[in-house]
Amino acid sequence: MRGPKKRNHAVTVPRLNSTRNLPFLPHLMASKIRILVVGCGHMGTSHARAYHTMADDFQIVGLVSRTPDSRRKLNAEFGGRYAEFSDYAEALRTTRPDAVCISTYPDTHAAYTIAAFEAGAHVFLEKPVAETVAECERVVATAKRLNRKLVIGYILHVHPSWKKFVELTRTLGKPLVMRMNLNQQSSGPNWETHKNLLRSMSPIVDCGVHYVDVMCRMTGARPLRVSGIGARLTNDIVPNQVNYGQLQVTFDDGSVGWYEAGWGPMMSETAFFVKDVIGPKGCVSIVAKSAASAGKSADVDSHSKTESLLLHHSTLGPDGKFTRPDEIVDVTDEPNHDELCRREQDVFLRAIRENTDLTEHWQSAIDSLRIVIAADRSFREGRTVDL
Repeated sequence: MRGPKKRNHAVTVPRLNSTRNLPFLPHLMASKIRILVVGCGHMGTSHARAYHTMADDFQIVGLVSRTPDSRRKLNAEFGGRYAEFSDYAEALRTTRPDAVCISTYPDTHAAYTIAAFEAGAHVFLEKPVAETVAECERVVATAKRLNRKLVIGYILHVHPSWKKFVELTRTLGKPLVMRMNLNQQSSGPNWETHKNLLRSMSPIVDCGVHYVDVMCRMTGARPLRVSGIGARLTNDIVPNQVNYGQLQVTFDDGSVGWYEAGWGPMMSETAFFVKDVIGPKGCVSIVAKSAASAGKSADVDSHSKTESLLLHHSTLGPDGKFTRPDEIVDVTDEPNHDELCRREQDVFLRAIRENTDLTEHWQSAIDSLRIVIAADRSFREGRTVDL
């Protein structure tokens, strides 16, 4: 679920003195929320477009990117009306925002988010929260301590078709067998983005948090153990990193799931898009013929496409034949990537305006990160990891 974005290398953010670390910010109930957009690549661009169109509720106070071209290109789209910054700490000091949207690379996430909290701002943060579980827990603990809102970019949470997909899997009985992948054949700028991402983490960590989170919501069960495999398919990436991986996770209700992800010019586009869940009562699958067709693995819009859901019922009659035909569940609400990002900002807005309890959301982020990091550890240590 990640597209190209420019890499922010600096991760050390000085602690900012703030007089705004109040229990909450009551003035935000009615006034526009002044938001600083940090990261002007693919995800940052989509979120900035959302804030720009939601002008009754948000006011962009600055665009931050260490790469001048990316922020200038984005600002030009908005008529050049917003302030531009190359330094995040300077932007925080200068704009003193009510909220910050962070769409940088994962190695900056924890430091940037905590700096925003300490400056008195709420945060919308692209996944994953951090590079380690300990850092993730520290980010969440800081949000709790300073009473800040933290909404993490689990984009599938706001996708109507994926919500329906999860709902249908819960009718299949237990245990569930969950099979998912998202491999991306990348070249040119996309491959450069993936190589930059690989400086922070492997594909099954970066992308896997989305789909492991979905598995956890489907089962409602506790993950017990994780196994992982991986392969380094090129020397054109940082040492000791792999650009292909697969994880297998077992839950305490007997459910199992696997997830596969690979990046690079060598990746196959055959069966790169699999979203399939099996239970005792049948199975449900995402049937996305267009999104899953050859040449689409690098298309970010295709990563969340459903197009239709296929529901199969396993009940057999006395004659040994199926008693019910397969059902095609039509998807009438199929938002594109920008619209999904706008819906995420609706969630962020409600969290701030209505003081939403985000405890479950935060725990989900911690749990999904714990699983994918355990998978990476399993591969590197050659053993199954108990959770």
